[in-house]
Amino acid sequence: MYVPEAHNDFVWAVIGSPWGLLAVWLAVINLVTFLVFGWDKWKAKYKEKHAAARRVPERTLFLLAALGGSLGALLGMRVWHHKTLHRAFRVGIPLILLLQLLIPAGLYLYWNVIR
Repeated sequence: MYVPEAHNDFVWAVIGSPWGLLAVWLAVINLVTFLVFGWDKWKAKYKEKHAAARRVPERTLFLLAALGGSLGALLGMRVWHHKTLHRAFRVGIPLILLLQLLIPAGLYLYWNVIR
């Protein structure tokens, strides 16, 4: 384990660890997903004024959620009131979040408690 010796070394010790990289990834992907939901809502609301603007495909929204941005997608649905009438999103996004929480918990239990 690397122990930082100077103030600047702390950042590299945290980001350089696998858990630090995971935390940075989750923060970035959730922020991006939240903003993409807002961007798509803006495009949907003002489509008449911006006819040339293309919407974000639903497949892309689900992919962002599956890559770790499910919390950002859920918050984006609530804050922007976007895709809340689509059953696939009302059920799918919370299901993805549940799986993203249960799979690591199950692996932790298997490797540290059961085994």
